[in-house]
Amino acid sequence: MTITVGQAAQRSITLTARHVQQYGEITGDHNPLHFDEAFAAATPFGRLVVQGGLTTGLLHALVATDLPGPGTVFLSQNWKFTAPVFIGDTITAEARVVSVHDSKPVCRLAVRVWRTDGETVLEGEAWCYTFSGS
Repeated sequence: MTITVGQAAQRSITLTARHVQQYGEITGDHNPLHFDEAFAAATPFGRLVVQGGLTTGLLHALVATDLPGPGTVFLSQNWKFTAPVFIGDTITAEARVVSVHDSKPVCRLAVRVWRTDGETVLEGEAWCYTFSGS
């Protein structure tokens, strides 16, 4: 697949308590903000928040599966979290190609993740390299 400026792809997921539990088991991220309802209730968020790695993980899946697609890895990422994601939220990630290197399989993507209520929860950019697998 030839990557061109302007191409875009999206991917969505509904995040559950099971996702939060599994992520905590895999990574060791047992921050009480994700697991302790009383603790989370006392924060400005007011309830349990999903780990940021689950939000960014959706971008990893999007880049490796959809655009640019199989064989793609991140070279760099520059993004910021702009709002929390809560258990039960459905989030959608989008990557849009903003530049393509002339002689290498490298592209720059604008990335954004939002909740179904339309609020952006992450935004930024990433550089990717796609291995041909030959």
